[in-house]
Amino acid sequence: MENTVLVKEITNAMRERVSAMPGDDGDDAVFTAIEEYVLRHGEAALLSACEKAELIDAVFYRIRKDLGILQPFAEDRTVSEIMVNGKDRVFIEKKGRVLETSLRFESTEELEEIIRRIASGVHREINEMNPILDARLGDGSRVNAVYRNVALNGPILTIRKFPENRITMDDLLSFGTITAEAADFLRVLVECAYNIFISGGTSSGKTTFLNVLSNYIPQDERIIVIEDSAELQITAIRNIVRLECRNANVQGKGEVNMRQLIKSSLRMRPNRIIVGEVRGEEVLDMIQAMNTGHDGSLSTGHGNSPRGMICRLEAMYLQAADFPVEAIRRQISEAIEIMVHLGRSADGRRRVLEICEVTGMAGGEIELNSLFEYEAGQGLKATGAALQNDMKRKLRGGAM
Repeated sequence: MENTVLVKEITNAMRERVSAMPGDDGDDAVFTAIEEYVLRHGEAALLSACEKAELIDAVFYRIRKDLGILQPFAEDRTVSEIMVNGKDRVFIEKKGRVLETSLRFESTEELEEIIRRIASGVHREINEMNPILDARLGDGSRVNAVYRNVALNGPILTIRKFPENRITMDDLLSFGTITAEAADFLRVLVECAYNIFISGGTSSGKTTFLNVLSNYIPQDERIIVIEDSAELQITAIRNIVRLECRNANVQGKGEVNMRQLIKSSLRMRPNRIIVGEVRGEEVLDMIQAMNTGHDGSLSTGHGNSPRGMICRLEAMYLQAADFPVEAIRRQISEAIEIMVHLGRSADGRRRVLEICEVTGMAGGEIELNSLFEYEAGQGLKATGAALQNDMKRKLRGGAM
């Protein structure tokens, strides 16, 4: 008998036993009951001690944990992402590298049950009529799931975890993400209320970097944080308001989108507005906010380079308003003052690849002044170019 069949048999038997237990004595009592059952089971007796331990854990996770057999990865602090591509393909990101595991689900139904439990835990619903789930778990992890009527290779589940301990600039320096010179430069810019936009590809560390920069915001300011799904861990600011988008319910009502939240935030007397990530039409409202006195605002977006990010911002702006392109570029150039671009190197490390200044318009195009650039084998180096717009720094007394 294969272990997968044995796991299913013992899981079904133990589910009946656990449901018949008087009250709920907790995980320890259930684990002990499973352990005793496995040790007395005839087929399990043929397994090695290591295989028996794995069998006991597999049954326990299936019965007692919402994530089932994925629970060990959820508890492993070195695992930053769990990717399930159907019942037979489970990948993880561990220490910056994506690895395929030997884990397999017994059936598509088992995987779908885990997805439904996750959805239920965050008061959402996923089924063939509502086949996509975007949610946040209680520990801050971000979850995306797609049902099998949309995903051709079976149900898809992606869980992005976040570190329990907040990462600091010292951590980024030790990781080699940024140099001390560049970190000190950005500290001054944040303190002096420059509008900063962070760009990069998927999993390049944009949210983490935004978290780190927020440590430099003066503590006497009022901050409004707006996110599609709450991920930022800003703890140093006492006068802070956190807003999160809300999906529509099954009747299609109750949606609260990013644009609504940004507009509402302008009536809350913010000093700075932090928009977790812009993906669409809300870029118009973010740019308007930056252009109407909310200096020191921060945001992030997906882009392959600072120039590529600007092109994406223009395209997103056009989704919201049919303005002349030159007028859009002028508004962007007046709103965003500094761009920080991140990426991942071949070894999986996240790095700051470029820091540049948005200096204005010339010939109908937005001009960029590159201040720091990453060079292979040399790291992030200052280009020698001076910050052209240094009025805020002079007014606030920032030293560089």
